[in-house]
Parts: sequence; C-alpha cells; structure tokens
Amino acid sequence: MPDPSAFLALTAAAASLLLGASALIQRRRSLASWCFFVGMLVFAGEGLLQGLSIRATRPEDLVWWQSCTLVAKSIGPGVWLAFSLVYSRGNYREFLRRWRVVLAFVAILPPLIALLCFRGLISPVHSAPSPELIWLALSAPAKLLNALILISVLLILTNFERTFQAAVGTMRWRVKFLLLGLGLIFGARIFTRTQTLLFSGQDLGLVDIETGALLIGCVMIGVAHLRRGLSEVDVYPSHAILQNSVTFVLAGCYLFLVGVLAQVVKWLGGSSTFQLQALIILAGVAGLGVLLLSERLRQRVKYFVSRHLRRPHHDFRQVWRRLTERLASASDTTDSCTAATQMISETFNALSVTVWLLDEQQHWVLGASTSEKGDKAPSAGIAAHEVSDLADLGQRVEPFDLEEVSTTWAGALRAATSQQFSERRRLAVTLRAGQHILGVVVLGDRVYRMPYTLEEFELLRCLADQLAATLLNLRLGQDLAFAREMETFQTMSAFFVHDLKNSASSLNLMLQNLPQHFDNPEFREDALRGLERTTAHINGLIARLSSFRGQLELNIGRVNLNDLILEAIAQMGPRPVAITQDLQLAEPVRLDREQIKSVVINLMTNAHEATPPGGRISIRTEKRDGQAILTLTDDGCGMAADFLRKSLFRPFQTTKKKGIGIGMFQSRMIVEAHQGRIQVSSEPGQGSTFRVLLPLPAR
Repeated sequence: MPDPSAFLALTAAAASLLLGASALIQRRRSLASWCFFVGMLVFAGEGLLQGLSIRATRPEDLVWWQSCTLVAKSIGPGVWLAFSLVYSRGNYREFLRRWRVVLAFVAILPPLIALLCFRGLISPVHSAPSPELIWLALSAPAKLLNALILISVLLILTNFERTFQAAVGTMRWRVKFLLLGLGLIFGARIFTRTQTLLFSGQDLGLVDIETGALLIGCVMIGVAHLRRGLSEVDVYPSHAILQNSVTFVLAGCYLFLVGVLAQVVKWLGGSSTFQLQALIILAGVAGLGVLLLSERLRQRVKYFVSRHLRRPHHDFRQVWRRLTERLASASDTTDSCTAATQMISETFNALSVTVWLLDEQQHWVLGASTSEKGDKAPSAGIAAHEVSDLADLGQRVEPFDLEEVSTTWAGALRAATSQQFSERRRLAVTLRAGQHILGVVVLGDRVYRMPYTLEEFELLRCLADQLAATLLNLRLGQDLAFAREMETFQTMSAFFVHDLKNSASSLNLMLQNLPQHFDNPEFREDALRGLERTTAHINGLIARLSSFRGQLELNIGRVNLNDLILEAIAQMGPRPVAITQDLQLAEPVRLDREQIKSVVINLMTNAHEATPPGGRISIRTEKRDGQAILTLTDDGCGMAADFLRKSLFRPFQTTKKKGIGIGMFQSRMIVEAHQGRIQVSSEPGQGSTFRVLLPLPAR
C-alpha cells in the first residue's frame, strides 16, 4: 500500500510542474513568467525528493534524499525573490537595481553553503526504545541555511504584500489568487523552518505540512490560471518595502509566541496528531484568506452593518481628508486623476474607475483608469464631438446611470470604457467646477451588484467636485504660466524694439542731413562710420536676441567710461541742442560695453526729446565713495513727482506720443545687473537729472 505522505508529496510535485509549464504556454513571455516557471520547477523537485525520502528504507538513503531536498530548498528563495520583484510591477527594473545586492546574496549564498557542506548537513538520530529512525539532527551549516531561507521567505512575502497593496480594483482581482496561493506556500515554510531551528532538527512530520501547503497553493494558483492565466498588471508600489509591513509584524509575533504554541499543541493531543491538525489548519487558513479577500463578502458585511445596525456607510471626514491629501501631493493632471481613481475604487469597491477629460477641442481624453494597461485598457482618446451634443452632460448634477443615457457622448464612453462583467451597470458623475465642464468619472464592475445608496451618491458627488476643483486649478495654473511666458516674450521684444528704434532714429537723422552735406568729404566719412556703428549695433542686438534665455547676460570687461560716452555721442550724430562734457573719471570700470552704451544712448535720447532746440545737456563723470558716477542733466520739460514715483521705471509707461515706455525699465535692469543703481531728480519745467552709479573694481 503506498504511503499517503509520499503520494501527497508526489501529487504536489506534479501539480507544480504542470503550473510551471502552463506559464510558458502564454503568447507573451515576460521575465516574471520565466521566474515563475523556474520557481515551480524547484517546487516540483522538492516534492519529488520529499516523496523519495519518505519511501526510503535505510537511514543513509533517508539522509541522502533529505540533504538533496535541502539543496533544492536553497535554490528556491533566489528565484522567488526575483519573481516577487518583477511580477505585476511597472517599475520592476528600478526594484531590481535597488535589490541587486540582496538578490545576489539570496541567490548565491544558500546554494553555496548547501553544496559545500552537503555531506555534513544532516545526521540520523535513533530513539532509545526503538531502532527506527525518527529524527534528523542538523549541523551548524544546516541551521545557518535554514535561517537564511527563513529570512528570504519573509522578504518574498513582504514584496508580495506590497504588490497586492498597490493594486486596486480590477488589478487586485486579477492577482489575488496567485499571490494568496504563493503566500500560503511560503507561510507554511515560515512555520516549518522555525520549528526546524527551534528544535535543531528535521521532523519528518513537517514534510506533510509543506507538501500539503504546496498542494493547496497550487490549487489556488490553478484557479488564478483558469481565470486569466499568469496575468500581470502594472502597479507601482512604494520603495519603502520594510516599513509598515504586515508580513514582518505577523512574523515577529509568531516567532515570539512559537514556544507557547508548541506547548499548546502538546496539550491538544501531542506530536502524533499534530501534522494532521496542522494540515487541516492550513486548509482553513486558505479558505479564510479567500473569504477575507473576497469583495463580495466584504460588500455583504458592509451592507448588513449599514442596513441593520444603522451605522453610516462611510466616514465623510476621513474620506475627504484622504482624498485631499492625495490630491495635494499630485503635481499634474495625470497624477490627480490617478489618485482620484484609486481613492474612489477603494471607497466604493468599484473594480473599474475611469476618468475621462474634455480638452479644448471637446475631445474625450483618458485621464486615468484602474483597469490594467495594455490591450484591455481604455482608449487614450475618443473622436471629437460637437459642443451642442455635450449640453445634456452639463445639466447632470447628480451621479447617473450611464447605460440609460442615449446621447452620442454616452455611447462613446460606454464603448471606450472597459468592463470586466458585461451584465453590470456603469455609474457616471460629471466633473463640474462652476460653469466649467471638465469631464466625467465612470464607475463600473461593482462587486456583488451592490446598489449605490443616497449617501454614496452624495459622497461621490463631493469627491467629483473636489477633483474638478483641483483639475481646474491645475488648468488655470498652466494658463497663468503660459501668460507669464508670453509676457516675458513681449517684454523681451519691447527691449529690442526700443534699441532698434534708437538705431533707426540715428539713421533717419543721417538721411535728413545727407542731401545738404553729401559733397562734404568729412560728412561722408563720418556718415559711413555712423552706418558701420549702427549696423554693428543691430547685429549685436540680433545676437543677444538669439541667446536670450529669460535673464540678462553680461559680457564684463574693463572699459573706459569716458570713451564709451564719446562713442555714444558720436553715434547719435548732430542734434539741435548744446552738449557740455566734464569727464573727470580716469579709472576703468568693469562693465558690459554694449549694454551700458545702450543705457547712455537711451538717457541722451530722452534728454534730447525733452529739451527744446537751443537747450543744453551736460554730461559729467567722476569718482566718489568707490563708485563711478555718470550724471546727465537737461533743462527740458521735466517730469511730475507722481510719474517719477509710479511710472518712470515700469514697462510700457511713457509720456511720449510715439514712445513704447520700455527704455527706463530696460536701463534700470541693465544697471542693477551691474550691481549699480539709477537716481532721478526732476521737476516740471525745470529739467531732469539722471545719475548712474556703478561700482569700481577693488584695488
């Protein structure tokens, strides 16, 4: 008669091999599917070796097969840790890079210890009253090997936990049975490895627990395969794997109470019946896990509590606070929609939540969805619709049944929004912020066909309003940023238009004098020099415009300020006013020649335009208190105190009929970029005085 334990182990091995092979039948093979295949192949090898060891008749054969089993167990953690890092993770490459050291340690060290110390891992121990072999003692390397396997199993379960927590809606439904089956297999190994370390030996009765857990886990994984195959979804769990982990909390509590539990087992019947009890408990734990993770059961419990105990279905304050926190951390429209869909899915137990947004051309554009990515994901966009067709959407204030709406836009949303269960009805709510219709949220696939209550309608309306307000603020922020960019562009353009206007003014004056003085060789030579200077100045403006990046760029050098003023006066040409010069500054100044020259030309142009013919302009340079001071005084019309205080240095503010009001704003920006400043004093009818103060280089 065959041994039941050996039959159980061989059955588990066959089931593991079958599931591993089924992972390679898929059309699209990924790194996760290959890891799953190798991992299940290792499980099959463990089951086969366990079955052979149980059927061994001689002690030396038993030790040999158990040592081979321990070698197989040392290979599994590395493979399954890699699987836990890549399965259903959109950013698995980042996790592999972060865990590369731990992964290499788990994949190399345990098999190396097992192979190097193979012959000394296990030794047989006979009981005193009977010569039969009942116990396998572990050596120090074997104890270390079991400890490493135990730590690796904890890391694997922690990664599975994080993947499950990061999945929501349909994604969680797809991966639930696979992760639950693997969790049961590795959970049983935590118990068996702990018992092995606690008693420093291998009890053959623990083999039934591992093989039984493997068989039950294979059944649950098979259910997952029958559902959707080795389906993967793209989730992005946090990198803080070891923080707030339920796996480590439960494992710590278990390891603390394991001694007490061992005594309880003895009180319940002793070690002779313990293996059967443990196997029954494992089956019960698996069933309990399925029930606890069942969305239908959770909905029934919530419905019962809400209906019979008359408790509020949702804590509005907690839900509102969580949504506000998630939206506050979102930086753009996609992040906001993703946070909202996950929150709505968790709150209403909707497996599929999709946000559709309306762009400026009245196109439906996908904002975010809890459905998996790939060919089953909603379309990234729907064909454009007329604005008049959306009038009905703007009138829908409360959540509505999308299946009952017969308009074109509703049909497009139904066709583009995926549904896991075709018989379910989809609920929709409009994203409205004031008079702005931003889009719509579609909820589908609610488990157990639970109806929405009036309380849930109100809560959904509040969440949609909060999301709409956030999206509108983001859109207005983008519009404001664009307006600022346009303002910067207009200001920049005005700068260069102003400089070009000054250059054009010089050329215009030259053209006016050209008919009268064309026969004068000195005039022609001076005109050619002026034309050359103006052309060079315009080319310089073009070069500065090409390299403009939103801030003033200076080309600093040691410049004689007096020579620069003389060049500016010559460039402006003859004027119908008298210019007096008192250039006392002898030291060179560190400045950008072209930029400061444009300041001097601008000040002189303003003085010429403000001074009547026959008037006087005086220019003076001096050194005072470690500064180079340029003073320009005219006896023109002057400026009012209110204009000096409010408008002189503001862009696009001017008293000239043909001016654009950018010269003084640009001049102050240039002077301040040189760490200097401009002082102005003026009175109406008394003229104006401008002082440009520039720092002198330290000796």
